Amino acid sequence: MIQLENVSRVFAVGDQQVAALRGIDLNIAAGDYVSIMGPSGSGKSTLLNLIGLLDRPSSGTYRLDGGNVTDLDDVQQARVRSKKIGFVFQAFHLVPRLTAATNIELPLILAGIPAAERKARVAQLLENYGLADRADHRPDQLSGGQRQRVAIARATSMHPAVLLADEPTGNLDQATGKEVMNLLEQLVAQQVTLIIVTHDPAIGGRAQRQLHMVDGQIINQTGSAVNT
Repeated sequence: MIQLENVSRVFAVGDQQVAALRGIDLNIAAGDYVSIMGPSGSGKSTLLNLIGLLDRPSSGTYRLDGGNVTDLDDVQQARVRSKKIGFVFQAFHLVPRLTAATNIELPLILAGIPAAERKARVAQLLENYGLADRADHRPDQLSGGQRQRVAIARATSMHPAVLLADEPTGNLDQATGKEVMNLLEQLVAQQVTLIIVTHDPAIGGRAQRQLHMVDGQIINQTGSAVNT
């Protein structure tokens, strides 16, 4: 599903070159549940952004579903991202002026899904995530847990093969965070590939496979892939 070969990412900071990723080799199979852990500045979010086609490697090769996506142009990468990858962020990233239902519908609108199909998908997602009675509420009228459920519903509206979650429980209390993790892990049972970045070892330890990063490198892995 995901193959990174000798991938590096270097940023220019003033007149300095900063290596955020250094020679990453990584294989993640379809249906795997992987956490990426490490201290701040270790490269966790950079790696997640690169896997999500929100960033490009400075060197190396990235293959997704067997296709080399490294050198695709921005439009081609956006098309792949829309079809195959969903995102859940710590800060939710919902559109403040839109209702829960419309936030969920937004990727479907951008993808050109017909209106009738959009409405049916949104209604089902609202029901699945216990949000049917919050469909017409804006984000500022929702609790943190409800906002993250809207974000997960939006991320899964296009039936992505890969779901990327960057500190998905970071803005939630412990009980709500567990509820959100349970929702995400239900997707793994549906053969969605789930990759989570977290500072929390309790959250990271729930994954079947854990990657530990320091200074832009994966220094060790624990657990094992589901599909080997």
